[in-house]
Amino acid sequence: MFKRILVANRGEIAVRLIQVIHELGASAVAVYSQADQAALHVQLADTAVCIGPAKASDSYLQMQNILAAAVLTGAEAIHPGFGFLAESADFAELCAQAGIVFIGPSATVIQTLGDKAQARALVQGLNVPVIPGSPPVTTLADALTAAADLGYPVMLKAAAGGGGKGIRKVASAKQLQAEWAVAQGEATAAFGAAAMYLEKVLVGAKHLEVQVLADRQGAVWTLPERDCSLQRHKQKLLEISPSLTCTPALRTHLQTLAERIAIGSHYENAGTVEFLVTPKGQAYFMEMNTRIQVEHPVSEMVTGLDLLAAQINVAAGQALAHGTTRWQPQGVAIECRLNAEAPAQDFAPQTGTITRLQWPLGGTGVRVDRGIRCGDVIGPYYDAMLAKLIVHADTAAGAWAKMARALAELEIAGVQTNVSFQQALITDPVIQKGTAAIDYVDRVVIPNWQQQEAI
Repeated sequence: MFKRILVANRGEIAVRLIQVIHELGASAVAVYSQADQAALHVQLADTAVCIGPAKASDSYLQMQNILAAAVLTGAEAIHPGFGFLAESADFAELCAQAGIVFIGPSATVIQTLGDKAQARALVQGLNVPVIPGSPPVTTLADALTAAADLGYPVMLKAAAGGGGKGIRKVASAKQLQAEWAVAQGEATAAFGAAAMYLEKVLVGAKHLEVQVLADRQGAVWTLPERDCSLQRHKQKLLEISPSLTCTPALRTHLQTLAERIAIGSHYENAGTVEFLVTPKGQAYFMEMNTRIQVEHPVSEMVTGLDLLAAQINVAAGQALAHGTTRWQPQGVAIECRLNAEAPAQDFAPQTGTITRLQWPLGGTGVRVDRGIRCGDVIGPYYDAMLAKLIVHADTAAGAWAKMARALAELEIAGVQTNVSFQQALITDPVIQKGTAAIDYVDRVVIPNWQQQEAI
């Protein structure tokens, strides 16, 4: 086991990682920007190093500064969390060159699976169905030709990344012409690459994903599916595991495909295989995220596993307990992302000082992953997520009721949040049944909520 691990992140994921590192008997090194000098993750760490000014581009994305902090403090490994450098093949390679373990897959695997065109070619060679799509395109003319071949509607996506950046649903050639420059600009800004590609829209599909964890000995864990269909403009809002409409046969099929991809790509450590599943149960590979996901706690709640600890153990060379395993769900878990944003203002990010903070009062199956305290200043520099509220119960009805109770007990003042919108989500009958498709929030929930708020 490592003696000292650097956490190259901030917020709730940094706090959770530091807790896990301490539980494993190691010391934790935090890095922080000037804006985060008093942040909770800094206070919890054994050692903390300032890596630059407030802007992420000047601090949390500064690879050399983070590596210098690791060398300075004697850290043997770096956990990138999610976001920032978590899916940077360049950073993984620099860590390897410096003799520091990157807690994640190799640079080569990150590069291959992070490029959508290469990933599609790889999984097709493994006999995994992919969504009908185009090769990478860099010009509007080529995009128009590809869209005409596929047939509208199509999804326009950045070829080099994920996370909802650069994605547009396009219903016509006219709309593609209008959206092209903006989407390509987003892709270039987020991933440093202008290449785009197009996918056929699967009407009524759900977004289901399978968490995988693979060790150096070739064993692969596949966990029960997570339903991530509740999204606003391709950004996830609420996640459920297992999917309330997934049959045992479909679960086995998804886990088989995810296991095949992990083995075929020589994957090591944690990752997530994302699928679109049609109403008839046809599953198509969408992409693979080569990192731990924001929504990993729901998988932990239905399996009893600690995925962050498992990541660290695998990176240290330990074998996965039980070898290759397809885990089955116990009960139902739900996660709500608590963001500093104004739903009534098109979910615009909010800033301010937290003047009052009361977390849910606990109880069996209630968990809050957070990185904030009362008095903290929420600035404009980072992602709007403040915390994650996760509940677990034996049944879906019990989980929905527990989430409603926990949200009612929650109080955050001083910064506007999306709590009221999350309360609307969890009481929607279609969502409670688990039948909402990926367009349901944008098409139904948001218009209804805005109409009720206006009354």
